[in-house]
Amino acid sequence: MGHPVVIGVAGGSGSGKTTVARELFRQFQNDSVTMIEQDSYYKDQSHLSLEERALTNYDHPFAFDNDLMLHHLQELIGGRAIDKPIYDFKLHTRKQETVRVEPKDVIILEGMLILEDARIRDMMDIKVFVDTDADVRIVRRIVRDIEERGRSLDSVVNQYLSIVRPMHLQFIEPTKRYADVIVPEGGYNRVALDLLSTKIRDILLEKQQVGKHS
Repeated sequence: MGHPVVIGVAGGSGSGKTTVARELFRQFQNDSVTMIEQDSYYKDQSHLSLEERALTNYDHPFAFDNDLMLHHLQELIGGRAIDKPIYDFKLHTRKQETVRVEPKDVIILEGMLILEDARIRDMMDIKVFVDTDADVRIVRRIVRDIEERGRSLDSVVNQYLSIVRPMHLQFIEPTKRYADVIVPEGGYNRVALDLLSTKIRDILLEKQQVGKHS
């Protein structure tokens, strides 16, 4: 196996970045592809009380264990398997269990702040930013948090206005300038997805050719 292709897919909460990442994953499942979600790398908070953990600002760069994510990325690129953490959003900390991830030809990194850390950004072959209007993102977030996480409308709106929106403007939106490709409207943008998958195939072919000659 040659050096894998690393694709970063960033964007705000509710932008559709996960849909884009999953669609790319689906398109390359016949190749050798793996997906790493930044959400798996929230810091372990087992040393804090549940009340203290509940105060975590999950939209701030400090919430993530980027050192571990960087190390895991380096291991996968080097052809070594990793044990990816699992985060428990109800208990606001890491689970004891991990997921074994084997090295693959394509690594998709997905998360709102993956372009924020220069060390991780520099390891990517393609940097994608999924750019969706704020009103669409808040509606998607409301629906998700009420349906999937059992939250009240008031709590979702309050969190959006007090944390999500200011963090988006301060940390996520500025990383758009690092993107090679900006995808408007997320996973519903078939043209952008087709262009991305074509580009990934080209890079894979190129790396296979280099592998043969090296």
